Amino acid sequence: MTNPSIAVLEALHNACSQNADILKPAEKQLQDWEIHPGFYSVLSEIFSNHSIDVNVRWLAVLYCKNGVEKYWRKTAPNAMKEEEKELLKERLISNFNEPVHQISLQLAVLIAKIARVDCPRNWSRLLPVLFEAVRCHDEHTQEQALLVLHHVTKTLASKRLPGDRKLFEELTNDVFSFILGLWTTTLDQFGQLALKQSDNSNNSLDKSILALRILRKQTAFGFKEPGENADVNIFLKQIFTRFKQMLDCRQSMWGNHQVIEKCEKIIILMTKVLLDLVDMHPVTFIPLIRPSLELTVAYNFSESEKGLLFEKFTVNCFNLMKSIVLCDMYKPLRNSSELTEPMRQESCKIKTEFFTFATLSEICRRLVSQYFLLSSEDLNTWDTDPEEFCQEEIGDSYRYSIKPCTEALFLALFKENRMSLSPVLIEMVHQIQLTSDPNDIMAVLRKDAVYNAVGLSAFDLFDDINFDEWFTSHLLSELTNRHVNYRIIRRRVIWLIGQWVGVKMSQSLRPNLYQALIPLLAKEEDLVFLETLFSLLFQLLQEVRECDTKMQVLHVISFVIERVGPKIQQYATALIHYLPALWQESAEHNMLRCAILTTLIHLVQGFGTSCSCMFNFLLPVIQMSTDVTQDQYIYLVEDGVELWHVTLQNTSASTDHMLQLFSNMTGLL
Repeated sequence: MTNPSIAVLEALHNACSQNADILKPAEKQLQDWEIHPGFYSVLSEIFSNHSIDVNVRWLAVLYCKNGVEKYWRKTAPNAMKEEEKELLKERLISNFNEPVHQISLQLAVLIAKIARVDCPRNWSRLLPVLFEAVRCHDEHTQEQALLVLHHVTKTLASKRLPGDRKLFEELTNDVFSFILGLWTTTLDQFGQLALKQSDNSNNSLDKSILALRILRKQTAFGFKEPGENADVNIFLKQIFTRFKQMLDCRQSMWGNHQVIEKCEKIIILMTKVLLDLVDMHPVTFIPLIRPSLELTVAYNFSESEKGLLFEKFTVNCFNLMKSIVLCDMYKPLRNSSELTEPMRQESCKIKTEFFTFATLSEICRRLVSQYFLLSSEDLNTWDTDPEEFCQEEIGDSYRYSIKPCTEALFLALFKENRMSLSPVLIEMVHQIQLTSDPNDIMAVLRKDAVYNAVGLSAFDLFDDINFDEWFTSHLLSELTNRHVNYRIIRRRVIWLIGQWVGVKMSQSLRPNLYQALIPLLAKEEDLVFLETLFSLLFQLLQEVRECDTKMQVLHVISFVIERVGPKIQQYATALIHYLPALWQESAEHNMLRCAILTTLIHLVQGFGTSCSCMFNFLLPVIQMSTDVTQDQYIYLVEDGVELWHVTLQNTSASTDHMLQLFSNMTGLL
């Protein structure tokens, strides 16, 4: 190795150290070299040398990848020289024999990043070399090339300019047929090896997954109209037979976690192919409407196939059915005279024939009675950490779990088939009202599920439910049932009323509702409503520990203050004394501080000219949140300026501290 190579190699070695005294200087040195000509050529020399330590080679690829992001484009400051780019590109496609998967994965991502900028105009060799390697008979080389082709395909498919789309269509045309054949062959091999319980079945699945990922992107983005291509039609027809093969193999290979995980990946990828197609090519998808609906019903609403389910598959099946139900292309036009499109007529006919009353009612019942139920895991979380249970229902992880997908499918079906499904849901309500034993936990969970369905479809049930009568005769009494299992129903009833209160609930019943709310917050039930409500909300604010929960409680407190106005003064003393401590605790949580600022705005408006009693806390908060030199300024300034404005409007006399706030105005302007 040359002297520069040795120096870079030593720096990379040191950058892998666990000792901060060695690590930090090495990272600084590597950062300084980023803009030096030849640095990336040396890195490529290092990561291509298989005799060097794996961690060092992996770090070399990462530095090279980061450098490509920063300095590859000609317009970038300190852009790489063309000679170095050419050397790096040539080295990257000179062989596909990297033995370490983690490094080969990073190399594939690196090649894709360069391809996004240079392919094909400034890297004409990439695709021919890739296609040749993919067709190679050497197993390892072919798998490496497939990995690279997958990342290149994924990258090029995301480009949207007409020229880029034309290039991707040409790429697809060149390789789709071969990749389809490879996918078919590898799955057939896997089926044969799985019967023999062979360990080699893993390799076939790995290649099959990569091939399927490529086929997915090429089907969605590589054809103007995929249904006009014979190979695409063969691929799409295969998918439904492969579903059964993969689900059966997953069942028969129980205990072999690696194989099961890979079978599930293939199943999920096949559902994603269908989801992409119904979204982007609804005309091509029309022949697949019925088999897709049959697949969803067979595996998700049938007792015989229940053991084959896993959550991600169910989520994608429900999303697929929802997409079919809501697709505009598959709905009849309102003006019947315009119903002349053969494709639209055909799709409407398929949906109408499939969604008979019997099928719809069975799907509706199973969604509510099977998928809406709280699980034992949900109940355990509620018992051990109620705040986490609440946060799970509003966080990102919840959004991609089965419950919101189930609710979305239920709503889509209900809105499209209201006349058929309203009587079914009303009947379910009548049935669960007959059972009220709080010791029967399954009956409690079923009631919770039905109430959830009624709340979700509140607008659609406007003419079918007399909510005032239901509230008076059933719901109000259920709020007073203190059995431990009935906490599930009390929580759901409060949510249900929240769904209906703006739809169909008489104002004359609201005092009864407010009185019913108090015991749900309090341990004692004999206090005046407003004083009790505010003190209990304040108590809850002190007790909860999660930032998101505190924000929700503050939001409710702010709303109460805003509605009550000046009457809040006699109840807010404890809150005013607590807010400075909460402000200090939330130093790392800017969104919580925004919620505090909002609460202060409403407090100042409620206190009017008496807000001067809060100046010792109020004015420093305004000072900090409107100071453009503070790191948190970007988050706090909007609410901070509003608080400043409201404070000026409600102050009877100026103070020196208030005048000092004006020093922030120059930066703001």
